[in-house]
Amino acid sequence: MGHLDHAAFGWLTPALSYVMACIGAALGLRCTVRALAATGRSRRNWLITAASAIGTGIWTMHFVAMLGFGVSGTDIRYDVPLTLLSLLVAMLVVGGGVFAVGYGAGRNRALVLGGLTTGLGVASMHYLGMAALRLHGHVTYDPVLVGLSVVIAVVAATAALWAALNIKSPVAVGIASLVMGCAVSSMHYTGMIAVSVRVEPSSAALAGATAMQFIFPLAVGLGSYLFLTSAFVALSPTAGEREASASAQRPTASAVR
Repeated sequence: MGHLDHAAFGWLTPALSYVMACIGAALGLRCTVRALAATGRSRRNWLITAASAIGTGIWTMHFVAMLGFGVSGTDIRYDVPLTLLSLLVAMLVVGGGVFAVGYGAGRNRALVLGGLTTGLGVASMHYLGMAALRLHGHVTYDPVLVGLSVVIAVVAATAALWAALNIKSPVAVGIASLVMGCAVSSMHYTGMIAVSVRVEPSSAALAGATAMQFIFPLAVGLGSYLFLTSAFVALSPTAGEREASASAQRPTASAVR
């Protein structure tokens, strides 16, 4: 069995991955809160932004954490198409969950459906990302820990969506996103503890890209997207602020006339 190192760079990758998960969750929750206060095309656009934020945050968290992953006795490469597919799956399935909450008729039923869909999306992204690993050896999983990681993902997603439906203040959203980031990180490392690798030494070249060639630049790009979108959401007026602005302008307009 190869020795697995989950933090080759010390606390840097776990801490940075946690921060990315929190930013994605905070942005996603804020956008969902905005969506529920909006209607029509505006609601749809906020929900799409929420899904892309949560999906991107979770994916970036996973692969930033994977930058610190190593196995003694073998190099590691990543299958590029499969890694990109895991990002697409994260966004689409999380999108399904977020839209279930955004347009659901019964709140509780929408919450359960949305939480289950989003949680399964997180889990499928993680294990699809793991399937993209290329190394000299054979990867196996502890089924009990895999099951636990999926349960954590579903519970975390349901809790986050419940927060989006019931919490409106920015401070409460901030606290909820810290909890969500913690839950997503717990899911990731539970899934990683489930992994065992039987190394089969070989001098053959591995297919795929190294983490620094592919994962690192993509994580930086997606991280930048999260930061820029966070700035845009923070600066754009809420529905209440727009209403207040419009009502403030009405007396002025009548006075001019």
